[in-house]
Amino acid sequence: MNNQWLEFADNVKRFYGKEFVPLHEPIFNDKEVEYVTDCVKTGWVSSVGAYVNRFEEDLAKFVGVKRAVAVVNGTAALHIALKVAGVKAEDEVLMPSLTFIAAANAVSYLGAVPHFIDVSMNTLGVDADKLKIYLEQIGKLQNNQLYNRETGRRISALVPMHTFGHAADIEGLLKVCEMYNLTLVEDAAESLGSYYNGKHTGSFGKVSAFSFNGNKIMTTGGGGAIVTDDDAIADYAKHLTTTAKIPHRWAYEHDEIGFNYRMPNINAALGCAQLEKMPLFIQQKRELKKQYEQWLAGIEGVQLFEEPANTRSNYWLQTILLDEQFNRDEVLGFLNEQGVMSRPIWNPMHHLAIYQNCPKSDLSVTDQLNMRVVNIPSTPISEG
Repeated sequence: MNNQWLEFADNVKRFYGKEFVPLHEPIFNDKEVEYVTDCVKTGWVSSVGAYVNRFEEDLAKFVGVKRAVAVVNGTAALHIALKVAGVKAEDEVLMPSLTFIAAANAVSYLGAVPHFIDVSMNTLGVDADKLKIYLEQIGKLQNNQLYNRETGRRISALVPMHTFGHAADIEGLLKVCEMYNLTLVEDAAESLGSYYNGKHTGSFGKVSAFSFNGNKIMTTGGGGAIVTDDDAIADYAKHLTTTAKIPHRWAYEHDEIGFNYRMPNINAALGCAQLEKMPLFIQQKRELKKQYEQWLAGIEGVQLFEEPANTRSNYWLQTILLDEQFNRDEVLGFLNEQGVMSRPIWNPMHHLAIYQNCPKSDLSVTDQLNMRVVNIPSTPISEG
């Protein structure tokens, strides 16, 4: 690697004041300590408590939806979101192959089949135009339901992901969903604080899922949430995630197979403090992006990914795209050796042995991005 890459690595370490810079760290201070300590003092540290209710209310208000249901992680949120959206065993669920494995796993938990589709180079999310053409080729409408001509299975839902916090082409995807009677379930795991045409991601789908893992823009330690404007869906999601227990003063009655997915109160306390800081985190993320623009300006063949038109991104992970002159793994190797933790995009789902036989469209853009994307340190701090 040339001296420009070495200078870049030195700039990153100098900015963070560290000889080893992680990809993304949580930022805590007195407010988190105050809320968590208060939670511990009350004794309500498990799945019941005032902080869980407060976190759900605060999150719903932040996203601009009626309801939020807090759960133990983003995968659980996706699982229940798909279930309450009506996905059944043997259905096919459309999703990008360029995604974290949680989405495909959540579909599999329901006995359904992931169906992988391509993404756009401009958004890193599902390509609506390409999807429309693909469904014209392989889909057939029967009794107002979409079926895959090749497999005979019903295609019931579309799960677009807002990759690294950048909003997908929601307007285009909603048109496809309306045309083919598909349920839109947003995978907003990475996009808290991101907007499409002034409206928060996660507020477009029938139901959506967020993640608050330790590496997200804000964290509850481990946690996720299901959000919706439909009270009936929210009530059902809360019922399912509390083991489908019928409320009673002492009796243990359960009316269906449920899941022990409720977020603990102590995690919600952490989340309440973090959520208060979201405007600051986003401001710092956007400032960091400007720093990277300066540091990368001298390296020819490297492009810092920009938020798509008509969107405002949280810039959860800062992402660079390499021209073909670069070998992705050589760049990753060099940066990590210099103490600048960097990672590729996820291995596309259709490359994994467990999912390689699933139905899929042409995935040429996905395969290109797989070898071009590098994520670089993205912890939200201000210089100095």
